[in-house]
Amino acid sequence: MTDFSIQYGGHVSRARGDGRPVVALESTIVSHGLPRPDNLRVAREIEQTVRDNGAVPATIGMIGGRLTVGLDDAQIEHLAGADGVAKLSVRDLALAAATGADGATTVAATSAVAAAAGIGVFATGGLGGVHREANTTFDESADLTALSHTPIVVVCAGVKSILDVGATLERLETLGVAVAGYGTHRFPGFFVTDGGFDVDWRLDTPEQVAAAVAARADHGVSSGALVLGHPLPADEQLDPELHDRTLAEGLALLAREGITGKAVTPFLLAHFHDSTEGRSLAVNVRIILRNAALAARIAAAAAPAPSPLGFSIPA
Repeated sequence: MTDFSIQYGGHVSRARGDGRPVVALESTIVSHGLPRPDNLRVAREIEQTVRDNGAVPATIGMIGGRLTVGLDDAQIEHLAGADGVAKLSVRDLALAAATGADGATTVAATSAVAAAAGIGVFATGGLGGVHREANTTFDESADLTALSHTPIVVVCAGVKSILDVGATLERLETLGVAVAGYGTHRFPGFFVTDGGFDVDWRLDTPEQVAAAVAARADHGVSSGALVLGHPLPADEQLDPELHDRTLAEGLALLAREGITGKAVTPFLLAHFHDSTEGRSLAVNVRIILRNAALAARIAAAAAPAPSPLGFSIPA
């Protein structure tokens, strides 16, 4: 019988053995989130940003049915350039493995696999969430329910602004997912700095985030994620007026063409790219690089202190 156990890239195996901090990275941004050839360049920049900030990158994905934590450069290049790469949520992982598929993991799948691998911090761009008109379509990302039982810190720029931000925050509260702003009490809006809603908690340093993680573990009460909203500086956001106009046009196109389900997000992101003449892509790249840097600093702050004798001393 085939062994479908999680595989580990060599750099991740060495980091785990040495007790070094590791940051999980999704692969959908490589295969579905960014246009070619920018996707491969940005994927490499994300990994390097994690390294530059004191942690080891672990991009998660599936190659030929093998679920891997810590894809190597050739595997990342394959997902960036191959056609027919499946978009894998948690429910898809076993089916994709059984059929020998190439697949890129979403926020939900990346979080779940990272937690299973003992990785406590994950950097992404924006979360999925409750879609607009969900009161009639019931369209809601699996990211939300996955995060309700996955003990991981998710560093993000809020939920994608094409979604219903307020309804998403309500669902996260109902599901018991902790939400905090990094350096702010306002929840970020992905392309824009301010998503229009307050959050109850604010954390200001990587050490404070690490302390929250330690307190959660010590309490033994909550097993859900901590969503950390990390906003872009106002001078780096997409112009809010351009954002709102582009979003309204994109939503009208969705309705006219009858696009629903998994196709909504890539369609709207592509619409933003075309309509803003690439400005949204530049913002998207700034988002993920800033989040990767912060996630690495959090992972480093949360890592056990190294001992001069060569073994780890719990923090």
